Parts: sequence; C-alpha cells; structure tokens
Amino acid sequence: MRTLLLLLRDQLNRDAALLRDADPAHDVVAMTEADRRQGRFPEHKQRLALGWAAMRHLREDLREAGWTVHYQPIDAADEEGVPGFLRRQIEAHAPERVCVTEPGRYELLQEIEAVCDELGVALQVHADDHFLATHRDFEAWADGRKELTLEYFYREQRRRYDVLVTDEGDPVGGEWNFDDENRESFGVEGPGMTPEGPSFERDAITEEVLDLVRSDFAEAPGHLSAFRWPVTPAQAEQALDDFIEHRLPQFGTYQDAMWTGRPFLYHSRLSAALNLKLLDPLTAVRRAEEAYHDGHAPLNAVEGFVRQILGWREFVRGVYWLYAPEYAERNALDATEDLPDFYGSGDTDMRCLSDSIGQVREHGYTHHIARLMVIGLFGLLYGVDPQQMNDWHEAMYVDAWAWVSTPNMIGMALYADGGTVGTKPYTASGKYINRMSNYCTHCRYDPDQATGADACPFTSLYWNFLDRHQEQLSGNRRMNFQLANVRRKDDDELEAIAERVAEIRSMVGTAGGDEWTVEDS
Repeated sequence: MRTLLLLLRDQLNRDAALLRDADPAHDVVAMTEADRRQGRFPEHKQRLALGWAAMRHLREDLREAGWTVHYQPIDAADEEGVPGFLRRQIEAHAPERVCVTEPGRYELLQEIEAVCDELGVALQVHADDHFLATHRDFEAWADGRKELTLEYFYREQRRRYDVLVTDEGDPVGGEWNFDDENRESFGVEGPGMTPEGPSFERDAITEEVLDLVRSDFAEAPGHLSAFRWPVTPAQAEQALDDFIEHRLPQFGTYQDAMWTGRPFLYHSRLSAALNLKLLDPLTAVRRAEEAYHDGHAPLNAVEGFVRQILGWREFVRGVYWLYAPEYAERNALDATEDLPDFYGSGDTDMRCLSDSIGQVREHGYTHHIARLMVIGLFGLLYGVDPQQMNDWHEAMYVDAWAWVSTPNMIGMALYADGGTVGTKPYTASGKYINRMSNYCTHCRYDPDQATGADACPFTSLYWNFLDRHQEQLSGNRRMNFQLANVRRKDDDELEAIAERVAEIRSMVGTAGGDEWTVEDS
C-alpha cells in the first residue's frame, strides 16, 4: 500500500482532491462508522442513520469504481473512534503515507496528526475544496478588520464568483441584500397548502442502516419514522431540483416565518446534503441564480438563498478555523445555567419551544429562525452554558458539524463570542415570536406580559437579561434602543420581573435523565 486514504463521515464527495490525486492500483480507502463525536449528549437517531447510510453508499460506489475499501461498520467498532481505527490500519498495512481531507472539527484533526506522528507515518491534509473560500482567502479578508461583518465578506464572494452581479460588478437589482423583504409572517390565515418536498426511495442499504439504529441505538434520542434525507449525490440533486421548482419562489418572503406543526414550509432542507458533501454548493447557487434569470423566482428569494450558502455558510466556516480551538470555549456573558430538560423531552407549556423541540425529535431539524429565535433565544435569555448548548445542537441536528454549529450557537445564538459573529445579541421578547408565528395563539402564556403567573417566560427573561447585562452591553450602539427601554422601567417593576424569572427558574429542570430517549422509533 502506498497511500491510506482516510474518508470521514462528513467528507463524502466523490470528486474530493484526495481521491483525484490517488491511484486505485496502489492506494486504499479506509472508512469507519466510529467517526462520531463523543459529547455530553447522545446523537439523534436520524443523524446516525443519515451519516452511516451515506457512508455505505459511498463505499459501494468506490468499490464499483475499482477502489479497495477497508470499511469498519459501527457494530465492529470500539470506543477508540477514528484515532483507534487509523492506528490499527497503519499497523496492519504499513502505508507510506496517510491522506485525509481536513475534518470539520479541529480536535479530530489534532487526533489524526497525533496518531501519524506517533507511528512515524507521513500525513497529507488536503484542503476541503468543497468550500468556496479557502482559509487563506478568509484570513486575508479578515486581516486588519476590527469587526468581521458578514455583509462585506458576502459582497466579495458575490463579485468573486460573479453571482447576481452586473458586468460593472454592481449587484443585480441595485441592492446587495434584500433581507428587509424576507421577514413576512403568514398572518392569521396561515401558510395554507405548501409543497410537501421530496421523499426518497429507501434501498436495501438505507433500510439496513435504519434497522441497525432501531435495534442497536434504541436509547438514542429522536425518531426514525419520518426519515427523509438524501443519502446519495443523486438524491441530493433531486432535493435541489424539488426546492428550485416548488419552494424557492416563496422562500425569501417567508423564510423567517413559523407555524405550528409545519417544520419545513418553504425551506430547502439542503443543509444536511451540503454538509455531508453530497451536494456542491456552487451548483446550488448557480441553479438558484438561473431561476431568477429565467423569471421563475423573484430576486428577494434567490438573493436570500444565495446569501445563506455563498455568504453565511462560508463566513461561519472561516470564523471557526480562524479562531479554533479557543472560540468553542468562549463565554462572554458568563452564562452558567445547565441545559433545561425540555431540550430533550419537549415537555414544556411554552408552545413555541415544545413545538420546535418536537420538530427536532421528529426530524433532527428545524429551520434557522426556530433555531435562532426560539431554541437559541431561550438559551441566551435563560443563560444556558454555551458549551452545553453547542454540544446539544451538534448532537441533535442532522446538519450540525463543529465548523458550522460552533459559530452559530456560541456566536450567533448565545453571543458568547462577545460579538465576533453577530454585532449584537439577538435578544427579543415573546412579542417577536407572536409576530412571526401562531405559537402564542395556542399557548397558556401571554407574550405581552412580563410579570404574573401568565407572563411569557421569554418576555420576563428578556427584560431581566437586559437589566442584568446593561453595563456590559452599554457600549454597543445597536443595543441603545433596547437598553433605553429597560432603563425606563422603575425599580419596582424590575424587581417584579426578577421575581417572575426566579419562579421560571424554579420550574425548569436540567437535562440528563430519561427525557433524552424515546421508545417509539
């Protein structure tokens, strides 16, 4: 064996550089289903099933293409994970070198480097060319900037890839960002009939994996009955086609809206396929751009979708690697509360949270507003320990990997990075949730009230959060309006709010019991 090619669970693109530069006659692929992060929370059933089904399909494709694949299924693995598997592969086959695409987690890269160093084997780490901005690109852009503002990075990406720009380099439509047009709610009439989205035929490989998870991981959180994720590049292309045709035209206008029992609405659901590298991001961007030029989808919808992939996705990946590993440990607001138990069970009278956590349990997914402005917002206002929150998110969402989860949870949702990702904490009361959804209509709590037994916990916690962090946030000009409002409240009202918050905290249990499992899978 000349080269051992280590393929990881989130590096499943068939055209990866390490495969292009290798030779099936001399080089061998090694894959292990033990490629799991052993965090404080167990992984969701659908997250496990998606990763393993996608890996097994890649294994078969590689073997058909003439590759020798050393594949370790999860029932043959031990607790040593990727490092142990790699060590045994090196000891058994004595390769001249090991090649790997840069993992999506800093610590895993260090572990791989340590094994190769210990055994005296050369290691080549290929850049992850699935992304559209290299580390050097992002570092050059970030160099000398006091703040890392997405908007400026995004504009450079648009110009670099010639997406929705004129021949003069100006934005099509005269504006770079149409976010102001993408914040509509459905109103009292609701969303009506929305396109259901694709389902995919479960072949023998996928069914085998689903049966394995049901039997061997019955105690893992979440359900499998609604599993409908693409596990091959062909299925990922089918999912992209379905989104462009049926949901992209309305995506922009309603991308921030929520509705009871409707987890998907007009969202693409492509993030899992993108992050497993089953779908090329530039392909998705070009298809959306083509839909605009063909008159199929309006500019606000297409620009909003492009911004998520060409802008935000690349931006948070750049932030993660620029500041790894210390970024994951940041806690700028000194938040120390344990994760509430309803993040596992969904058992809470707050309808927005019970519905959103229910979506996570059923699908391993919620769209970005439910993540940020319901699930994340409660964590911010309540003061949940950022590392616990991030571990939970990475374990429970099918599309979460360290490079994307950490900046989104530590930075965007919890402001634990002190403003590296977001220029202000994304704070809001229950009134925001009431405006963007119908959750409050079906809830026992009143989003307009901050005190009393019927006060919405979000609203009480919101005012208490601003009061507690006044001094720390006073230098942030984007917080001036909110801080001015809290300063108008007299001491008696703030004390009553604090008493209500104390009641809320006394009612919230902490995670760690049977609520993380489910018998019905």
